[in-house]
Amino acid sequence: MRTSLSLERLGHTTGGREIWARRSPGSIRSRPQSWLNGQLGCDMVDVVFTSSHRATLGGSMNGILDAVVIGAGSAGLGVSYFLKQRALDHEVLERKRIGETWRTQRWDSFRLNSPRIRSLLPGDSYDGPDPWGASTQHDFVIYLESYADRHGLPVRARTPVHEVTGDDRLFEVATPQGRFSARNLVVASGSLNCPMRPHWWGQLPRSLYQLDASNYRNAADLEDGSVLVVGSGQSGGQIAEDLVLAGRSVFLATSRAGRLVRRYRGGDIFNWMTLSGYLDVPREELVLPSGKLPPRALLGATHTISLQSLSAQGIVLLGRFIGAEKNALLFDNDLVDHIRFADESSAEVKRFIDRYIERAGLNAPSAEDDPAEMIERCLPDPPIRSIALSTSNIRSVIWCTGFKGNFQWIQIPGVLDASGQPIHKDGIAAVPGVYFAGLDFATTRKSGTIPGVAEEALRLVNHLTQRADHPA
Repeated sequence: MRTSLSLERLGHTTGGREIWARRSPGSIRSRPQSWLNGQLGCDMVDVVFTSSHRATLGGSMNGILDAVVIGAGSAGLGVSYFLKQRALDHEVLERKRIGETWRTQRWDSFRLNSPRIRSLLPGDSYDGPDPWGASTQHDFVIYLESYADRHGLPVRARTPVHEVTGDDRLFEVATPQGRFSARNLVVASGSLNCPMRPHWWGQLPRSLYQLDASNYRNAADLEDGSVLVVGSGQSGGQIAEDLVLAGRSVFLATSRAGRLVRRYRGGDIFNWMTLSGYLDVPREELVLPSGKLPPRALLGATHTISLQSLSAQGIVLLGRFIGAEKNALLFDNDLVDHIRFADESSAEVKRFIDRYIERAGLNAPSAEDDPAEMIERCLPDPPIRSIALSTSNIRSVIWCTGFKGNFQWIQIPGVLDASGQPIHKDGIAAVPGVYFAGLDFATTRKSGTIPGVAEEALRLVNHLTQRADHPA
C-alpha cells in the first residue's frame, strides 16, 4: 500500500536537522518554534520526523525492511542505534511521542533512580557537572529526544501499531499510515505499561476514588481527605512519601518488597551494584518459589527510604490489603514480617558489595550509618486489621501493585503465552525473527532498566544480524 504524502518543513532542530511533518487534510499550520518547545498539538500532524530519515517515508512501506522496531523509549532507541551502526534498514514506530510513558505515567516529583552517569544510552558519555544526580522525567525525555536526533534514528512518531502478522520469513505491521513489511520484528513497547490490581478491587465502596501509580501526579489532584497507598515497592514507597510531604494523611498497605540504601561505603548504591555484578545476577536466580519474579526494591532517588523512615514521618503502616467488608478496609497481620524482609534484603545487598570490595582489594570507606535505617519505627499497637471508612476519612486509594505489558496487537502464533505475555529466552522469541527489548528481568536483574539498555540492545542486534547473514 502506498500512502499519499503531504510533506511540510517546520523548521530545524537544535542539532541543525530539518523538521518535517506529514499533514492530515485540513490540519492547522503550527509555528516551527512550537515544535522545538515540545508544544505541537497531537491533532496537528500524523508523523513528525527529521531530515535524517525523511527520504524513506512512504517508500519503505512498499519495500521490505530489515527490521521494524515498535516503541521509541530507551529500549527501542538503543536497538535502533545498533541497527543503524550495522547499516540495517529499519523504522522505529512510536504510537505517540518519543518516551511517551515517561511523559504520561510519572508523578510530578518523580526522578530516575539510576544516576545520570548510569542512565545513558549506547554511544553516549556524560561530561556534565552532576554525574551522580537524579534526573527528572522531563530531563530524561529531553535526553531521549536529543539522542534520537543526534544519532539520526528513523523514528516515526504518532504511528500506533494496530496489528502485527506474519511468520519467520516476513512480518506485516499495520498502522494508520500504512503497512510495513520487515524480515525482523523488535518489540520495545514496554512490559510495565498496564497496571494490575487484585481481582476484588471493584468491590470497594464507590465513594473511594481509585487510581493506579501511573495515573498519580500530585496530592492536589486527589480528593480531600486521607489516602491509602497499596504496595510498598518502588512506586508505593515514593508516592507515600510524596503525599505526606504535601501534608496529606497517609495509610500505607505494605507488601513483601525489598529496599536499598541510596549510598553505601562512600558511593552511590547504583555504582556499587554495577561494579560488584549485583545487577548482572541472572533471571534464573531471581525467580521466587511461586514462579514469579520479585518486585523492584524500594529505592529513593535522592535519599534512602525505609518503612521505618516513612512511619517516622507520620505515615500509618499496615499489613497487606486483603479486601473490604461493610464499609471497612481489611488488612493482614504481616506488617512486621514486611519490615523484617525489607531490612534483611538491604543487608544482603550490602554483604554482596562488601564481598566484592574485599575480592577486588578496594580501599573503600567503612560502612556508614544511614538515618533512614537507624530511625525508630512508629508502628500501630496493636496492629491495625480493619479501618472503618466512616472514621478514617480515607477518600482515595492509589494502587501500586505492579504492571504487565499489553501485547494483544501481536497476532503471530507462538509468540505469546495463554496470558498474553511473551514467550522468550533472553528477549529472543520462540518464533525466529521476533525480539523483545526492555522486558523486566528478561535476562538479568538490570534487564528492563535504563542501565541495561546498551548491553541488551547490542546482544539482540548481534543475533538479528546473524539471522540476516544466514537466512533460513
